[in-house]
Amino acid sequence: MMSSLGSTLFKECMRQQLQNPLTNLPRPVRSAELSVNQWVYQTLRQALLSGQIRPGFALTIRGLADVLGVSSMPVREALQRLGCEGAIEVKDNRRVIVPQMTPARLNELFSLRIVLETHAAEGALAYIREEDVRELERLDAEIDRAYKQGDMELGALSNQAFHRYLYQCHPFQVSVPLIERVWLQLAPFVRIAMEKLQRNYRIDRHQEALKAIRHCNAYALRRAIESDIRDGMASIQAVDGLEQYFSEATQVAVKPRLVRG
Repeated sequence: MMSSLGSTLFKECMRQQLQNPLTNLPRPVRSAELSVNQWVYQTLRQALLSGQIRPGFALTIRGLADVLGVSSMPVREALQRLGCEGAIEVKDNRRVIVPQMTPARLNELFSLRIVLETHAAEGALAYIREEDVRELERLDAEIDRAYKQGDMELGALSNQAFHRYLYQCHPFQVSVPLIERVWLQLAPFVRIAMEKLQRNYRIDRHQEALKAIRHCNAYALRRAIESDIRDGMASIQAVDGLEQYFSEATQVAVKPRLVRG
């Protein structure tokens, strides 16, 4: 049974790889202050953070440029930046791939999340104002609405927005760029796993965090953030067939599929 479920999970992932996710790639409106290079980078970055581009999916510079309506130069620059952040693997000048996930890498990334994000939350606590609490409450409500409506992309992005806003309350923080690098590497795989959950026994750890903030309780805030991250990890580990998925993904990792642009 486990092997069958694992194969089902893996085959669904591979099926989605054959469906070019760039067809419906969200294109944020480019403001006058935003250069083409910045816009391309932010567009691809958001697609990765929302899990729209899946693990194992191969992309070409030409294909991305055609979809985004730009030349190859800003696409190449954006991919180089994302490669430095660990979000993609640059295979050559024409092809990149979103890395497959492994159990060891998954555990390492979640462990990093706990270390970095509990530190960032505790450091931000002294700077949080009442209007910040109201904004965090709004973001938490947005997360709940998104998941109730089955909008996984909006739910993922809203959850990241909640955490990002909290950590950026610290005016001298330097951890958010490091945290976002971890999110970039996790998000494509987490999206697949969360879609396969049969049930989600979600405790709203964000409410626990908000309560800790109102009471200026640094220990409770750290616990809430850590529990939130561990709950996410536990939910992924509860997905049926995950071990078989990892096994089959590893077997094809050396033969990435090329989607021609």
